[in-house]
Amino acid sequence: MRTRAGGWVPVALIALALIPVIAGTSRLVELAGGPHTLPANPRIAASPAPVVVHIVSAILYAILGAFQFSSALRRRRPAWHRAAGRVLVALGLAVAGSALWMTQFYGYQEHTGVLLYVFRLAFGSGMAAAIVLGFAAIRRRDITGHRAWMTRAYALALGAGTQAFTQGIGESLFGAGTPKTDLMLGAGWAINLAVAEYVIRRRPARTRHSPARATA
Repeated sequence: MRTRAGGWVPVALIALALIPVIAGTSRLVELAGGPHTLPANPRIAASPAPVVVHIVSAILYAILGAFQFSSALRRRRPAWHRAAGRVLVALGLAVAGSALWMTQFYGYQEHTGVLLYVFRLAFGSGMAAAIVLGFAAIRRRDITGHRAWMTRAYALALGAGTQAFTQGIGESLFGAGTPKTDLMLGAGWAINLAVAEYVIRRRPARTRHSPARATA
């Protein structure tokens, strides 16, 4: 994964993930018996394991994955980049898999409907597919394809960070309601994917197959 920007990129990505990281940590504290600071969710209380897997994996994926976008770190610590990449493949699949499980078996959240259900299935499956394709690309030394697919996967994983803004701004402008909320949340994933595609396409052309610089 690569961007021509400087060392501020990991910081910016972690900042985008900060709101869902705080919310997820608060939910973990609640499940561990701590104070309740988030709205109660009976579905989570009845079946907490998928939530714990999702939150822990998502936090680690967001933070560790941000540093994969540091070109300086990739150059100076290629072995670290490869090792972290293997860990991120497992974490990313856990994030996508647990999200799909919760989408299928938890039912709809309040003020959401079938459209968000479809979005979650599509984007969750898309994230898992991007990770698999990215891993397959690096196995055949396709660095360009690897970076592109892993960038898309990470963009989808940070959807919750962007959704904090799209939902907040959307509700202030258009009010709340099932179809509106579904579209506002879907916009978070769509915006992240659009940014990812822009970053991918503005990279300079490079040799697609380069065994000497392959990373995983």
